[in-house]
Amino acid sequence: MHEAFIGNWTRQSHLSPEHLASVRGLNRRFLDLAGNGRLSTALAAQVAPLSPAQRAAAADCPYALFDLRFADDAYWRGRLQTQGAVRVADESRSPEDTVDFVRVALFYTWHIASSADLTAHLLLGMHANTAQAFRRVAVDALPALALAESPNLSVRWSGCHAYWNALMSAASRPDPGALRRVQLSGLQLAAAAQLPSEPREV
Repeated sequence: MHEAFIGNWTRQSHLSPEHLASVRGLNRRFLDLAGNGRLSTALAAQVAPLSPAQRAAAADCPYALFDLRFADDAYWRGRLQTQGAVRVADESRSPEDTVDFVRVALFYTWHIASSADLTAHLLLGMHANTAQAFRRVAVDALPALALAESPNLSVRWSGCHAYWNALMSAASRPDPGALRRVQLSGLQLAAAAQLPSEPREV
């Protein structure tokens, strides 16, 4: 069943099964962190009651459920240009499991940004310039970067409570079709986030 579901996402999103399996695993670890109260307390209250199978089902999205300011191109370009050596003073006091997650997430980000395709954009919402900046980072700089960036770990689309309520609610029910519809709506959120803001009238 899982293989068929991954295959469906692959056909629809043009992402490889390997990338989808990796982001699914990261999503699952992220939901475990969220369920332990490491992030939003509101989300923790929704994730904590879910069984391991329900969390895995919720995590099975063709995009990341977590965010590390990936859409903030100016932040990451500046951060990575001056990042030669992250100072000890920059290191966070985040819990060890949070830092461990961010370390894995940044390594995966570096890995997919190293390719010239749109994988980082599709999975993470990452700007092309940010992906280019990640390509220039040495892999041995990632552990220190994870220590400094772990406070930036957050829920993707944190302001869209309707999405998260629907995702957690659908994951808790034995209705795979309803869950898939919610997960597909996340693709709409990802696309909407890439649209330029409308100019305001003066």
